[in-house]
Amino acid sequence: MPVKKALIIGAGIAGIATAIRLAVKGYQVNVFEANSYPGGKLSEFEQEGFRFDAGPSLFTMPQYVDELFRLAGKNPAEFSSYQKLDVVCRYFYEDGTRLNAYADPEKFAAEINQQTGEPEASVKKYLKNSSNIYSITSHVFLEQSLHRLKTYLNWGTVQSVFRFPQIDAFRSVHKANESFFKDERITQLYDRYATYNGSNPYSAPATLNVIPHLEQHYGAYFPEGGMYSIVTSLVKLAESLGVVFHYNSPVDEIILEKQTAKAIRIKDDVMLGDVIVSNMDVWFTYHRLLKDHPRLFPKKILKQERSSSALIFYWGINKQFAGLHLHNIFFSADYRAEFDHIWQQKAIYHDPTVYLNISSKYKPDDAPQSCENWFTMINVPANTGQNWDKLIVAARQHILTKLSRILGQDIGSLIISESILDPRSIESKTSSYQGSLYGTSSNNQFAAFLRHANKASQIKNLYFCGGSVHPGGGIPLCLLSAKIVSDWIA
Repeated sequence: MPVKKALIIGAGIAGIATAIRLAVKGYQVNVFEANSYPGGKLSEFEQEGFRFDAGPSLFTMPQYVDELFRLAGKNPAEFSSYQKLDVVCRYFYEDGTRLNAYADPEKFAAEINQQTGEPEASVKKYLKNSSNIYSITSHVFLEQSLHRLKTYLNWGTVQSVFRFPQIDAFRSVHKANESFFKDERITQLYDRYATYNGSNPYSAPATLNVIPHLEQHYGAYFPEGGMYSIVTSLVKLAESLGVVFHYNSPVDEIILEKQTAKAIRIKDDVMLGDVIVSNMDVWFTYHRLLKDHPRLFPKKILKQERSSSALIFYWGINKQFAGLHLHNIFFSADYRAEFDHIWQQKAIYHDPTVYLNISSKYKPDDAPQSCENWFTMINVPANTGQNWDKLIVAARQHILTKLSRILGQDIGSLIISESILDPRSIESKTSSYQGSLYGTSSNNQFAAFLRHANKASQIKNLYFCGGSVHPGGGIPLCLLSAKIVSDWIA
């Protein structure tokens, strides 16, 4: 029997994971990447002695990475290692409150009580609710396709359906959090988790309150070598299984024959495949690679609201700050106004919440001696034609003013190196429509069911993985999309 061939479009984390899974199943796998490097949004770069992980900076649920090595009969520890964080994040509020988000739930609850007066019992009750949502949804919403009948024909799914009211799908994240906590600062802390998939906590369903469980229960980690080492270790694994990566190879077309995906075209070359998997954003997959077949487009899905995007300043800082951790959040004084600007006005609030990641805290050679590498990010709307040059100048000043005030130091004078990533460059570098980080938003109680499936409904042998399809964006969910795709193909 001839070996089946799989063609994967895009070497993002989901594309790499799909390649590994299909190679394990005996497929001959070729991956085609437009950039000169693998990883998609999970990339890195160096400038003037500083190294930056350019994209995702939080690593949770490492078991999904380890699983790929074990499937291939390898010991994960031989390829990569990572350190569990004792403090997941440090939070800074405008009123001077400082909070250490300890990985230990008991310690974190005590910290919240000590700093804000919020009862420890409230935090523990909230985390128990988050765990409960996970137990109901994980094996249905996260680990299986919602678009296959077999998903619903098992007892576990039936049990989850009967427990559906417990996932809190009809309240917003904010409304639910407000009911758990008396202190607005803690409500704001847990509202933030809606941004983990580019959504608005004042609109997104409270089902997203599952996210704190993933971070608190499974922990957060720092990979030795930085976030990009996840990519390099998985590519090494894939290549050991015979996967071939083709860089600087943008795919121009998916070739159909009677609504069956048969091949891809790269310039003048045509590659035949038994299955084709797109790790490219679904919007670009249809509008760019299948542009001659508009009648096959899932038009309603492609018109859905996009997730938020990001504006990131990569700053080389000529100082070290003992009061900062690997992950730091500087909250806006008016969270609702910030999200109204992002979602209603499609603009940037003058007092944005600032996320600051400093990998040199755990990997000192990411910055020159006595310096730090600051990955400084704010949430911004997707690109719909805003004047980004003007917005970036204003946002930069607002961020510097905020950080300088809270840290008691003129941060602008400490910047000795700078690069910027905005929604336009996110789109051009990663083929993410409008620069949205997570495909469609989750600002709807039925969002999980409205995401694009992992298989094309009208095109045979065409599959999808990555953050723009089910189950969503972020490293863990992208890895799960690869599992769903490989299981479906098998």
